Amino acid sequence: MNTTPSMTLERERTDAAASGPRAEPKPATGSFQTYQPRIEVTSPLGERTELPGRYGEILTPEALAFLAELHDRFAHTRHELLAVRLQTRVDAANGRDPKFLPETEWIRNDPSWRVAGAAPGLDDRRVEITGPTDRKMAINALNSGAKVWLADQEDATSPTWPNVIEGQLTLFDFVRGNLEYTSPEGKEYRVTAGETPTIVMRPRGWHLVEKHLRFHDRAGRAMHASGSLVDFGLYFFHNAQRLIDAGRGPYFYLPKLESHREAKLWNDIFVFAQEALGIPRGTVRATVLIETIQAAFQMDEILYELREHCAGLNAGRWDYIFSIVKTFRSRGRRWVMPDRKSITMTVPFMRAYTELLVATCHKRGAHAIGGMSAFIPNRRDAEVTERALAAVAADKRREAGDGFDGTWVAHPDLIPTARAEFDTVLGDRPNQVDRLRDDVEVTAAQLLDIPSIGGEVTEAGVHDNISIAIRYLESWLRGTGAAAIDNLMEDAATAEISRSQVWQWLHDNTVTAEGTRIDQTSIVRIMAAAVAELPRFEGDRFDDAISVFRTVALEPEFPTFLTVGAYARFL
Repeated sequence: MNTTPSMTLERERTDAAASGPRAEPKPATGSFQTYQPRIEVTSPLGERTELPGRYGEILTPEALAFLAELHDRFAHTRHELLAVRLQTRVDAANGRDPKFLPETEWIRNDPSWRVAGAAPGLDDRRVEITGPTDRKMAINALNSGAKVWLADQEDATSPTWPNVIEGQLTLFDFVRGNLEYTSPEGKEYRVTAGETPTIVMRPRGWHLVEKHLRFHDRAGRAMHASGSLVDFGLYFFHNAQRLIDAGRGPYFYLPKLESHREAKLWNDIFVFAQEALGIPRGTVRATVLIETIQAAFQMDEILYELREHCAGLNAGRWDYIFSIVKTFRSRGRRWVMPDRKSITMTVPFMRAYTELLVATCHKRGAHAIGGMSAFIPNRRDAEVTERALAAVAADKRREAGDGFDGTWVAHPDLIPTARAEFDTVLGDRPNQVDRLRDDVEVTAAQLLDIPSIGGEVTEAGVHDNISIAIRYLESWLRGTGAAAIDNLMEDAATAEISRSQVWQWLHDNTVTAEGTRIDQTSIVRIMAAAVAELPRFEGDRFDDAISVFRTVALEPEFPTFLTVGAYARFL
């Protein structure tokens, strides 16, 4: 591998022992003083964690040099595209709706091009299990019987420094056949499945940083590293060739994209990374989550930009709903949604979104992967489990019937139910990519038909959103990014819906079905009731969670993501 950037690995120990002196970067020759890009580690190397002494196996000089080169080549484009996102939000607030782009109409109208499609281990994706990368959850996922494991460094992971690096160690060890875990109670976990799921790793979105790594650019400026480049780069550097040798490959889910230009950036990164490590171009496979309203209008273009590395698209329903609330939050009552529980996959604008996704994917030879029903079973409550299984079965029956090639579940006990629905439709076929949905014609108006949802805003809905958001944030602040709350699986995306709806209802002065105007007075009253019900315990983070919630839901300014400020303040 040819990597020119240098790096410095500062071993700042948790016992505050002084680290060795750090060499300053040498200025390069030329008329202007420039520096070799480097990555600096600014946090401890895990001596007081469950895996003492092992962070250095991930943060090797070679791996950090690779990260430095990724940042040197691509960080500037990332910053430019984040600025474009900001302008897009301003345009939407000023009344400019998303649209199918006229300048890329030729891509949509050209029937000849196709994406690369499935790679080894990705032909049959009928059931995928999602979850964080801690060792226990990873082993459970790998033993689950699913076809794919979405190894999530994003919404299901709280990005604490230990979670980020130990998640990489989980994947590092599994790829090498060494993954095991012993709980504090002494229970041992091992990977025992004869056939394990194909791993598709999800790095953090473009908007997130990794504050425990600092990138020094050629001008000598220091900045937080990109969470996306860190997650992708460390996993790819350490595991890509071993995955290929094992008959699989380096596969990724790409979250939160808002444009085809962001897809092109990922494609450029894949091309460079493969060349740098001597891996044949076109080996990487990416599945893009269509989870923003902006991306819904650019599905063809996103596939096109990633066509040499693309396996499919996923209907990321929860972030998609959040994106709509966020984009149109200040546009008046036409855009106000009812209680969260009323926003189902069968309302017209969600049907338009998923129908368009399946039709677009199959037209281009790509897999269409369904989303995650939030219902989860409870092994201690048969009635809750029965309701969850019935809801999941209906959800997966609809997806399979609509043409999806696979789906997500959040719990191993849901796999048989989801698989049964897809087995009924697929039979022995690995997928139904050959089922073209020529009957589907979706317009911009249908994608934006929010009033068709109907429903009401109720005081109970306001209370539930406040309660769920605070309880999820408390879990996230303690380092758990996927939390079972009220028999639903909550992650950052569902918490985003809860807090953004509260913000919108408050700033629109929405009137509930009971006749209560949602204003500061009523919010204070409803929030006080929700806070009084919180299950407090020694060492909880509810006070911090309440503080975060006030900032992201009750202030005049709307933070684009609740995790950004909370990460900067608390993690």
